[in-house]
Amino acid sequence: MLYVSLRSCCSSVFLFPSNHDFRRSSLVITTKLYWGGKAETERGLSRKHIIEGLKGSLQRMQLEYVDVVFANRPDSNTPMEEIVRAMTYVINQGMAMYWGTSRWTAMEIMEAYSVARQFNLIPPVCEQAEYHLFQREKVEVQLPELYHKIGVGAMTWSPLACGIITGKYENGIPESSRASMKSYQWLKEKIVSEDGRKQQAKLKELNHIAEKLGCTLPQLAVAWCLRNEGVSSVLLGTSNPEQLTENLGAIQVLPKMTSHIVSDIDHILGNRPYSKKDYRS
Repeated sequence: MLYVSLRSCCSSVFLFPSNHDFRRSSLVITTKLYWGGKAETERGLSRKHIIEGLKGSLQRMQLEYVDVVFANRPDSNTPMEEIVRAMTYVINQGMAMYWGTSRWTAMEIMEAYSVARQFNLIPPVCEQAEYHLFQREKVEVQLPELYHKIGVGAMTWSPLACGIITGKYENGIPESSRASMKSYQWLKEKIVSEDGRKQQAKLKELNHIAEKLGCTLPQLAVAWCLRNEGVSSVLLGTSNPEQLTENLGAIQVLPKMTSHIVSDIDHILGNRPYSKKDYRS
């Protein structure tokens, strides 16, 4: 079996059964860099940690290279030129094909691009951003401008908002849920807050649209993310094969996401952000 870790600092893995003949060239494998060991030199985006961290990630995954290495948050303690030079180095050394950012602001991404152009280095190609029914501003307003200006794509995460959009919190916090865990107290507080209760009410209305389309609420939510032409891909996080199978069913829902359906969803949510283009029109 092939173990493919998507995080350099965690033990989460994807398992590929040995009876499947996957060619490495047919897979897109990514890893993230920022957190590492306890020492100051084992975290952040210094040249030392980018190179050593990526080498460690490749060793754990038993790979020669990853397709994309992500800077998993900005690092104010490291000059942007050092970050871009280090990312360019690992790409030129064959350890990665491309590099991207995660949780960076549009201004930080633009700075990295400017540094790359100034010194003939390699700029980031995509940004990992949180995007779901209740979190829209960055992906729908900020990133499209970057895409049209410098070609940075969007790889979005948390399409189900840490499980909130599954509907399982409609009647409280189930004992076996993530929000019931001590380390996720922040999620529990978010769910039981006034805004959280309003979100649950909106999810009830959205469930009617899901039933109309013959799909589940999670499938509708993932398809809603995919329907955005500015989204290159959506990252799914599941705790079992059944959840993964259900979420992948969103691909069948995507053709049903007509402008009328999207408009109905926007009407229920009432949170559509407006870009400069909208104001001009």
